[in-house]
Amino acid sequence: MQSHPIPDLDLIRHYKESGDLAHLGTLYSRYTALVYGVCLKYLKDRDDAKDAVMQVFEKLIDTLLSHEVENFKSWLYVTVRNYCLMQLRSTKGKKTEEISLNLMENNFLLHLEEEHEMEQNLSKLEKCIEELVADQQQCVRLFYLQEKCYKEITSLTGFDLNKVKSYIQNGKRNLKICMERNG
Repeated sequence: MQSHPIPDLDLIRHYKESGDLAHLGTLYSRYTALVYGVCLKYLKDRDDAKDAVMQVFEKLIDTLLSHEVENFKSWLYVTVRNYCLMQLRSTKGKKTEEISLNLMENNFLLHLEEEHEMEQNLSKLEKCIEELVADQQQCVRLFYLQEKCYKEITSLTGFDLNKVKSYIQNGKRNLKICMERNG
């Protein structure tokens, strides 16, 4: 009798409730090939990509506790991409080598088409973020892309807590409308 895997959102809930890293480990292990592939794509170094896979996991230990995640795979992809971009910014000038697609893990190659679709969605999302009113745009970027909490956003922007929550909620709603409008 084959057991069904526990859904991602249930694993997240179990992790948040218990703090047991086994739940997070089970969840993360489903996507390590995707994480490694994204890291390799951006960092272009196998060792750096392997290190990043571990560092992203360590980052998730805290980050996942403070974020409401509806689609873990998409959220993880954005988190990994942002992590890699931050790494690249902090190590400008470091030598890189081109990696052939043939050297990547086979499991990642199965996700290339899916990744292309996700890249398109992320491009649409970026355009939609740019269409937001300036205050909404600033709060949405800080909350979702830079993973700042409400308190940090209030001190960075000078907006009061209710305004920050409102800008994020309205920004999220406007993003959803824009994304639906753009297919």
